[in-house]
Amino acid sequence: MSLLAPYDPSWPARFEQIAEELRTHGDAAWVIEHIGSTAVPGMSAKPIIDVAIRLADARQFDAHRPALERIGWRRGSGVRTHPVMIFCEDGIRTRIAHFFGAGEWDAVNHRILRDWLRAHAEDAARYERAKQDAAAAASRGEAAYNAGKTAVIQQIVDRARAARGLPPVDV
Repeated sequence: MSLLAPYDPSWPARFEQIAEELRTHGDAAWVIEHIGSTAVPGMSAKPIIDVAIRLADARQFDAHRPALERIGWRRGSGVRTHPVMIFCEDGIRTRIAHFFGAGEWDAVNHRILRDWLRAHAEDAARYERAKQDAAAAASRGEAAYNAGKTAVIQQIVDRARAARGLPPVDV
């Protein structure tokens, strides 16, 4: 079975449902954006909807976490730079929510990469090839999927951040 699925035109509508659920059980005023490869039209992706949530205050995460956990969200991820919650259906991860403070929102790499890929077809195609290669290597047991695409992500994010006048950071 392949890690990646062809682009599914239902992903944006699925994102809207997830965003509404998060606002209903979290904070109605949250700014929530669709990020990750499922947010880039035409791109193959792991069929997991990633969202970025802008918190007005970092304490909002802890205040709303219990309500989100009651509907099935769980804290989890190897990410240590910001809070992340995951949602599984039938034991399969189908959603990931990344929480960011308002002060860091404009420099969030997930958002910057999404915007760049939507606007730069050549880099989107390059990233797609890196994802396909990483998925193939992972299926052969040669390398982890995420590690296989990191170098290309780093190059694209560096270029996208520079275009916004932001310094490079490790992805």
